[in-house]
Amino acid sequence: MRRLYSHFGDRIFASFLLLLALGVAVLAFLMAYELYQGGSLALERFGLLGFALGREWDPAVRHSFGAWPYILGTLIVSLFALLLSFFPALAAAIFAAEYAPRWLAQIINFLLDLMAAVPSVVYGLWGIFVLAPWLRDKVQLPLYMWAAERLPGLLPLLGVPTGYSLMTAVLILASMIVPYTAALARDAIALVPKEHREAAYALGATRWEVMRLAILPLARGGIIAGVFLALARAVGETMAVTMVIGNSHKLPYTLFGGAATMPSVIINEFAEAVEDLHLSALIAVGFLLFLVSMVVNFTAANILRRQERLVKGVL
Repeated sequence: MRRLYSHFGDRIFASFLLLLALGVAVLAFLMAYELYQGGSLALERFGLLGFALGREWDPAVRHSFGAWPYILGTLIVSLFALLLSFFPALAAAIFAAEYAPRWLAQIINFLLDLMAAVPSVVYGLWGIFVLAPWLRDKVQLPLYMWAAERLPGLLPLLGVPTGYSLMTAVLILASMIVPYTAALARDAIALVPKEHREAAYALGATRWEVMRLAILPLARGGIIAGVFLALARAVGETMAVTMVIGNSHKLPYTLFGGAATMPSVIINEFAEAVEDLHLSALIAVGFLLFLVSMVVNFTAANILRRQERLVKGVL
């Protein structure tokens, strides 16, 4: 009787887990389907490629919609924020996991977790009242005046120093995604078996060589997972970026000038979209954002799968 119960219990439990997993996949498919249906009016009128690569967004006069400025703005802000945050995050993870005393590591870990828990609107308010004015007065304006006197050809790239700009959004977003990369990298480093460290020390390796040759190669999968988690977080960030990016719809974007992302244009115009085509275009932007996020996740899964095979080969 006990064997029979265990057999059917295991099958019921496995079926239940399978059902939940399929439910997640079905939910993702339904989200994509609903977004596509909601944006079908704009997608049918302009075509998927025409809408994605279109550069004009004019809901008032020409009723023309193109999402390329927002796709480009999202990619620029997300990738540059990731590049800016990666090395500080990795350094914090290595220091907390390997070098810091236990009491200091606990403080660092607490602060990293706290940064991840701070609402994005708080980052946005800090950006509006502190970071943007400081950047405008201390960085952007002096650099703009220097370029105007000595290198005028640089001015089209810099743009007008307003403070609320692409540069401000990148800095805000970089500070927001540091905890995601750092937390996963820290955990991955801590999970490396101590035997690998001891073997490297026994061979005469220095502390840096142990980190570079014995720890980081085995922790690479977790570090990459943190990078892609941070990238996915950056791609979908809405409030903080919207509050400081300047929300300009025109290309080309400049370093000190305003820009826009896919989430920012949705949140700025969704309440004002009274025409069907305008509303459909905003939902179509959401559909493209879903596709971009899906590409990021599939890329991360593929890279992590390769890293797991490499780690198994090493072990």
